[in-house]
Amino acid sequence: MNTLALYTLKNKNGMELEVSNFGVTIISLKVPNNSGTVTNVVVGLEDAQEYIKAPYTDVTLFLGSTVGRYAGRISKGKFEVDGKVYPLEHNDGVHLHGGEGFDKKYWSLKSQTDTTVVLTYVSPHLENGYPGELKVEASFEITDSNSLKISYSASTDQATPVNLTIHPYINVNGSGTVLDQELYINSTQHLEVDAQLIPSGRILESVNTAFDYTISSKINKPTFKGFDDTFVMGEGHLKASLYSSQSGIKMNVYHNQPAMVIYTPKQFPNLQFKNNLGEGPFPAICFEPQNFPDAPNNSHFPNSILKPNETYHNDIVLEFQVIQ
Repeated sequence: MNTLALYTLKNKNGMELEVSNFGVTIISLKVPNNSGTVTNVVVGLEDAQEYIKAPYTDVTLFLGSTVGRYAGRISKGKFEVDGKVYPLEHNDGVHLHGGEGFDKKYWSLKSQTDTTVVLTYVSPHLENGYPGELKVEASFEITDSNSLKISYSASTDQATPVNLTIHPYINVNGSGTVLDQELYINSTQHLEVDAQLIPSGRILESVNTAFDYTISSKINKPTFKGFDDTFVMGEGHLKASLYSSQSGIKMNVYHNQPAMVIYTPKQFPNLQFKNNLGEGPFPAICFEPQNFPDAPNNSHFPNSILKPNETYHNDIVLEFQVIQ
């Protein structure tokens, strides 16, 4: 039986994470700020029950959820593994975030402490068209150094594409727009896409373009028009950062993936958000560490096929600091 459950993790500094077992979804993430209190930095709905019913189920936001089997877009409504073609559910040829994916499933609790929770899901063979039974584990941990550690692992009994990620909409000020927040991205290349946001296969240079945030600057630079783009990650552990001088909160992003999709919605649908976070223009920015979208249909992209006797890993750390 599918029963909604909410897990709350806390550390000694007042940092607090709320995670639902439906889609392994971050409902809220409160972190210390420069006023000695805490700020919720993740856009979430007022109540966990609202994620499983309309009006939220009528929109495709993936609000704070875990997405899979394949994060991002797959073209042509299909892919091929070991000479066999697997059709996927699609919209005009575009398969997005695994279709009726992991964000819409109830996960099972494996273990929980005050600071950690581990949830599991078994995706059966040919669920949403994907071959193989895939066993997935998601681990969330709050550390006393004010980091949120998110780890995904997966194993399969047949070769299958796997690309898991978390889909949190972040605003380190806790309200208003993110346009004045300072963004750094450790990336000098991005993927060219077509009108459907499907990668063309070309990897473009980002230096001195609207995609260049190698020097930390306000999101709202003169060249900024909004992102729903794939950034190829550069060398070095730190992959991105976001800072608000108003709250004093700086978030550093670390992960082990070859790319990160960054998405800045111009506005959200009219939903009941916690603390009104999510209202107004450009209310949040989404960081999605992952493999390249459409890698199953682009042989020169990083490998996305998980084979039996291999283990998939996506390890993400969101580290929070207070800059006085």
